[in-house]
Amino acid sequence: MLVDRLTETGQFLACSRFDPHLFSSPIEFSLANGVNVAIPSPGIIQFSPANQASKDIVLSCGVHGNETAPIEICDDLVSRILRLELCPRQRVLFIFANLPAMDIAQRFVEENMNRLFSGEHANSTAAQNQERLRACELEKVVGQFFQTGTSESTRFHYDLHTAIRASKNDKFAVYPFLHGGRHSHEQLAFLLACGVNTILLSESPTTTFSYFSSRQFGAHAFTVELGKVYPFGQNDMSQFAAVIKTLEALISEDHLSLPPFDSEKMYIYRVNQVINKHHHDFKLHFEDATPNFTDFEKGHLLASETGAEYRCEFDGEAIVFPNENVAIGQRALLTVVPTQL
Repeated sequence: MLVDRLTETGQFLACSRFDPHLFSSPIEFSLANGVNVAIPSPGIIQFSPANQASKDIVLSCGVHGNETAPIEICDDLVSRILRLELCPRQRVLFIFANLPAMDIAQRFVEENMNRLFSGEHANSTAAQNQERLRACELEKVVGQFFQTGTSESTRFHYDLHTAIRASKNDKFAVYPFLHGGRHSHEQLAFLLACGVNTILLSESPTTTFSYFSSRQFGAHAFTVELGKVYPFGQNDMSQFAAVIKTLEALISEDHLSLPPFDSEKMYIYRVNQVINKHHHDFKLHFEDATPNFTDFEKGHLLASETGAEYRCEFDGEAIVFPNENVAIGQRALLTVVPTQL
């Protein structure tokens, strides 16, 4: 019986990847500790405690299928909850987003899923594909999750990733554009407890998963980058001890006890340039191994393509997420400059 298999082995992700037909219809059951489990489809599992919760938490991973450390972290948390080794006191929705991309160890199968939220999946000028269908499904699942919580609950969404290349600042997070809203020092303290000491303040709307939850549901939401991409089984999980411990506490405790936000312990940047690729000859003018957050002098040539050159506008302007192999029209590079909150 599937429920017995899940509660005995905890292998929800393995079942989702290799036996997705098991979840062809929604499944709901309760654990021996009273926690309700709901599985609407493969890779999506919700836990609701018996007592009223104060937090509605979304933990998503695998939007890019080769970013394995967050997948392994969430897989372990789900497994431990199912096997009664970790008891959630908050409502929590785990999302393993792009299962087919995990199976081929690639960022995506046909299209970058993290450019398809906030309705971009329905863009009528683009061909439909499995990433677009999944993004649509995930939007609906997240919306239903938040809307079925109590009006007093605080909403959170941490979309967990790893970066393509190494970084001078190993763990960092993108804070979505808040449209005039205030940045939360409490959330920055939470991220610092996770070992994330660098924040990028986005200054425009995007089609990322975290921006969707922030904009549509007022969630405290972040795209969290946890180091560099490695294949399954090759991550040094000791590097994520602080992340795991803090996520455990977020899920299983009524109230988190965090030290106050200390700006001296955190690097804050604002996004200065969003450089998109418009032509096939787009080229980055630095080595492939150049780490994220490497900075350059004002005027340094960062990238070029037919009809355009992209240069640093400030001394100390740094690069993040460089990738000249993206599709035409997509972001190939961000530049950031230091700022304060």
